[in-house]
Amino acid sequence: MERPVIPYANIDTKPFWEGCLEGQVLLQRCSACGAWRHPPSPICPACLSDAHEWIPARGRGTVYTFTVVREARRGWEKLVPYVIAVVALEEGPHILSNVVNVAPEQLAIGLPVEVTFAELDGSTKLPLFQAVQR
Repeated sequence: MERPVIPYANIDTKPFWEGCLEGQVLLQRCSACGAWRHPPSPICPACLSDAHEWIPARGRGTVYTFTVVREARRGWEKLVPYVIAVVALEEGPHILSNVVNVAPEQLAIGLPVEVTFAELDGSTKLPLFQAVQR
């Protein structure tokens, strides 16, 4: 998949991206209070603990909100139109991603989606979402 920008891992996000390479969405869960969080961070926003574990998410959720990008910007021309969406995962956190394999006109808030992965450069897989029947 061609994209003009490839995400990179930092110390906080490395386990997330490693999970994507293995075909799973990993979320942080606070070891002190049990709160799920995304994006990854070193401290729990609920209780300020720095103790956490990485747990595989089910990879299912619903479209919380979205926008359709129809104007090409340099480097993104081949992808237009594309959908940027906030997906509410079943575990609770929201994740910013793209919804693929569905016409933008068929998208709706509340649409059930599941994760799929797109290989970008041989060392990075990007989590995307597609509509599912429930």
